[in-house]
Amino acid sequence: MIARLRIAIIAGEESSDLLGADLIVSLHRKTHNAVDLIGVGGKHLTALGLKSFFDPEEIALMGIGAVLKKIPRLISLIGKISAFIARESPHCLIIIDGPDFTHRVARRVRALNPYIPIIKYVAPSVWAWRSGRAKAMRIFIDHVLVILPFEVEVMKMLQGPPVTYVGHRLLSCPSVLDVCSRRKKKPDRSKRVASLVVLPGSRRFEIRRLMPVFGQTVQDLQERVPNLDIVLPTLPNIETELRALAAQWPKKPRVVVGDKEKWETFVEADIALAASGTVSLELALCGIPMVLAYKADWFSKIFIIPKVTVWSAALPNIIADEPVVPEYFNEFVRPGMLSRQLERHLLKESVRSVQLEGLKKIAAVMHTHAASGDLAAEAIVPFLPDVKKTN
Repeated sequence: MIARLRIAIIAGEESSDLLGADLIVSLHRKTHNAVDLIGVGGKHLTALGLKSFFDPEEIALMGIGAVLKKIPRLISLIGKISAFIARESPHCLIIIDGPDFTHRVARRVRALNPYIPIIKYVAPSVWAWRSGRAKAMRIFIDHVLVILPFEVEVMKMLQGPPVTYVGHRLLSCPSVLDVCSRRKKKPDRSKRVASLVVLPGSRRFEIRRLMPVFGQTVQDLQERVPNLDIVLPTLPNIETELRALAAQWPKKPRVVVGDKEKWETFVEADIALAASGTVSLELALCGIPMVLAYKADWFSKIFIIPKVTVWSAALPNIIADEPVVPEYFNEFVRPGMLSRQLERHLLKESVRSVQLEGLKKIAAVMHTHAASGDLAAEAIVPFLPDVKKTN
C-alpha cells in the first residue's frame, strides 16, 4: 500500500476551497494516508498543506468585463497549471466548481497524461442551460460528485459521466444546525418584534443592482408593518459599499458585519428578502420563509437568459419541484410587489405555513446519511491505487 496520497486539486472560489478542505480531511481519515496537495486553493486548503500554484482570486472572476480583461492571463494559467499537474502525475485530480476554468484544465491534463483519474466536484448547471456540457464531460471526467439530489437523474438523462450524490455542505454545517436548534426554542411570534433580514448578495455587482429597490421595499413594508426590525448582514470586504448604499434608504436598517453575526440574525428572522443564490438554500434549511429577487446584467439578458431551460432560478423551488418560494426577476423586481409578498408571509399565517411546509420538504429531499465531505471521500477512494477504505 502507498504511504502518502498525492492529490491535485483546483478550487478557485472560497466555497470550493471549503468543499476541498472537507474532502481532504475526510480522505485522510478514511484511508489513514498522509495527503500531499498540489494545485490551486485558498486559506482552507493552504491550512492542510497546499502551496497554491497561483492566487485563487485570479480565477474567481465575476462579470463579463473582468473576464474579458483577463483572458490572456487565464489562458496562460490554464496552460501552466495543466502542464504542472500532468508532469507531477498525482494519484488523482479533483476539480471543484468553476467549470469555465476547471474544465479547460481537465481537458488539457487528460490530453497530456491520460492515466490521471479526474473527479469533478459540483456539477455544472447543465439542468439550467448548455445541457450539452454533460455529455462532453465524459471525455475528460471520470466521475462527478453532485450536491443537489435531482442532478443524478439529470446527468444520467443527458448521458454525462457516472455520478454520486454526496449532499450539500450546508446539510452538516454547524451554523445551520445551531440556527435550526435555537429557532425551535424561540418565543411565540405574537410576543416579540418581527424581524426582516435583508440579503442583497455577496458580490458588488449584485448589491449595486438590488440595494436601491430593496431600500424602497423596506420603506413600503414598514408603512404596512410599523413595528419591524430590519437587519442587513454583510461581510467585511463589502461593508463600506453596502453601508453607503444603506445610508440612502429612507428607513435605515441595522447593519451587522461578519459570518457569525449573519447566523445570529437567522435565529431571530421571521422573513427574509434575498438575492437569488446559495443563501436561499441556507434560509430554506434553517426554515426561514423568504422572498427572492434577481436582476441580471445586460450580458446575461442577451446571451444567457434566452438559453435557460429551467422553470425557476430558485434552488429551493427546483429541489422541491414546485413553487415553494416566491421569486421576482429583472423588470418584475419592484418595491410594491416585493413588499406585498413579504407582508403576506408576515401577517397571513395560512400563507406562511404553506411555505414553511415546503421548506421542510426541501430539507427531507436533500437529506444524506453522512456529511458531504465523508461521502465525497468515499466516492473517490476507488480511483486511488492500493488504498483501503475505513469507516
